[in-house]
Amino acid sequence: MNDIPRDTDRPSLLGGAGLPGLDERARDIFRQLVETYLDTGEPVGSRNISRLLPVSLSPASVRNVMADLEQLGLIFSPHTSAGRVPTETGLRFFIDAILEIGDLTTSERRSIEAAIKAKDPGRTVEDVLSEASRSLSGLSRGAGIVLAGKADIRLKHIEFVRLEPNRALVVLVGEDGSVENRLIDIDPGTTPSALVEAANYLNRALRGRTLSEARDELEQQRKVLQAELDQLTARLVEAGVASWADASSDRPETLIVRGRSNLLEDVRAAEDLERIRLLFDDLETQRELISLLSNAETGHGVRIFLGSESRLFSLSGSSLVVSPFHDSDQRIVGALGVIGPTRLNYARVVPMVDYTAKLVSRLIGR
Repeated sequence: MNDIPRDTDRPSLLGGAGLPGLDERARDIFRQLVETYLDTGEPVGSRNISRLLPVSLSPASVRNVMADLEQLGLIFSPHTSAGRVPTETGLRFFIDAILEIGDLTTSERRSIEAAIKAKDPGRTVEDVLSEASRSLSGLSRGAGIVLAGKADIRLKHIEFVRLEPNRALVVLVGEDGSVENRLIDIDPGTTPSALVEAANYLNRALRGRTLSEARDELEQQRKVLQAELDQLTARLVEAGVASWADASSDRPETLIVRGRSNLLEDVRAAEDLERIRLLFDDLETQRELISLLSNAETGHGVRIFLGSESRLFSLSGSSLVVSPFHDSDQRIVGALGVIGPTRLNYARVVPMVDYTAKLVSRLIGR
C-alpha cells in the first residue's frame, strides 16, 4: 500500500491554524469510522467501532474520543441517533492524511485496457476518451467524466449560427468525425446571411486545415491582395487620376477619382479602377473572415463526455476524483475522473483514475 502523494505547498484544508495532531488511538477510531461509513453509507456508532478496532477498547472510551473528533469538526451526528458520519472537512483530512491506497487488480487493469485499447482503425481520440469514461463509470459505479481541451482539429466543415446580436455559435466538424461547439463574439451588425457566406467560403477553400492554418492562409491571401492594390493605386495616383483622402488610423482610406469621364479614353485606367474596387471588396471580406477565425480559435467551450447526467455537478454532497492526461509533448490536454457521492471507495477509485489517465496519455501520445 502507498500513501497518496501530498501537495506540501497547498494551504491547510482545515483553516489557517491547521488540525491539531491526533494521537494513535484517535486516528485509529477516526479511520475505522470513515472506512465503515464509506462502505455502508450509514452512521457509525461507538459499539460498532469498538468491535472493529485492533485493540480492546470499551464503547464508552470510543464515545469520549468521538466527542473530541466532533469538537474538531471531523465528524457529526446527522440525526438524534448515536451514530456519527464524517464531515466534509473530516473526509478531506482522511483523504489527505490517512487514506492508503493499493493497486488495481489484474482483472481491473485488463478491463480498462480492453475497453480503451480496442483494435479499430477507424477509432478517433474521441472514441478513446468515451471508452475511458464508460470504463471508469462501470468500474467505480460513479459517473465517468472526461474533460478535453479544445483540439486544433483539421476541419471538414464549419458553420456559424447567430444566437444574439453580438454572439454566435461556431460548429466545427473535424476530419476525424469529432464535433466542437464554441461561443464567439461577433460584430452586432453581422447578419445571418453574412455568416452563411463566410462558412460557405471557408468550407470551399480551407477544408483539411486547422483553424490556425486557415487563418494563416487567409492572412497570406490578404497580403497578396494588398500588394496588388498598392501597385494599382500607386499607378493611378501618380498619373493624377486619383488621390487618397480621409486617411487616418481610425478611419478607412478613401480613393478619390477625378475626371471619371476621361477614363473612357484610357481603357487601362478604367480596368485598373474596376480591379481596385474588387480588391477593396475582397480585402474587406478577408478581414471579416480572419476576424471570425480568430474568434473561433479563442472561443469558449470544451468537449465534455459524461458517464451520467451533468446535473451531478450541481448536487451537494458530490466528490470528484480527477487526473490530467497528456499529449506526446507532455502538455496537459484534458482530465478524466469519476464523480459520485462523497462516500466513494477512494482507495479503489484513486488508482483506477490514475491508471486510466496514464493509459490514455500513452495512446494519445503515439
